[in-house]
Amino acid sequence: MSMYRIGVIGDKDSILGFKALGIWVFPVVDSEEASTILKKLAREKYAVVFITEPIAKDMGETMERFKDSLFPAVILIPSNQGTLGLGIQGVKDTVEKAIGADILFEKEGR
Repeated sequence: MSMYRIGVIGDKDSILGFKALGIWVFPVVDSEEASTILKKLAREKYAVVFITEPIAKDMGETMERFKDSLFPAVILIPSNQGTLGLGIQGVKDTVEKAIGADILFEKEGR
């Protein structure tokens, strides 16, 4: 029986709490280091990898590579400093691609 793992990549202050949940944590200081770790986790058959938005925003080519891959599912999450809106934008883009329309409307005034 094969067991898949879940990992989280980001700055130490944002991801340390995930360790208490049994999630493998990978603190990084920059997007280059994060790209290297994400590629390693993909080879090690991680099912899900959460990445904080500030780190992911500068991972360009690496994020594109895993955008449509089944494993690992790469999910963007806010850091402890708040959100950049990248995670929800990714969800909106995926829904629009699947359905053909944007059904996730943003609140007015935002």
